[in-house]
Amino acid sequence: MFIAYVIVSSLMSVVLVASAGAKFTRPKRLVDQMSTLGLSYGMLPFLGVAQIAGAGGLIMGLWWGLIGIAAAVGLTLYFIGAVAAHLRVSDYEGAPPAAVLTSVAIVLIVLRVAAL
Repeated sequence: MFIAYVIVSSLMSVVLVASAGAKFTRPKRLVDQMSTLGLSYGMLPFLGVAQIAGAGGLIMGLWWGLIGIAAAVGLTLYFIGAVAAHLRVSDYEGAPPAAVLTSVAIVLIVLRVAAL
C-alpha cells in the first residue's frame, strides 16, 4: 500500500503545484472561472497556498504518516468545497474535475492509513 501511496501522492502533488501555479499567474481563463463561481480575485493566492500546503503535506506524509493523512483530509475538504462552488452556480462542466480530485484525495487517505 505504501508504494501505491507514493505514486498517487506524487502525481497528486504535481497536479496541485501546477494548479497553484495557475492561481499565482492568474491566466484570464482562470480569473473568469473564479468570477463565475463568485470568488473574488483576492482569493486566488489563498487557494494556491492551500494547494501547495496540501502537496507538501502529502510528500511529508511519506515519512510521517499522520501528516500525510491530515493533508489528504484537508485536500478532500478543499475539493468538496470546489465541487460545491461549481454546483452552486450550476457549473456542471467544472464540477467533475473537482469531484475526481476529491475521490483521489479520499483514496490517499485510505492508502496512507493502510500503510501505517
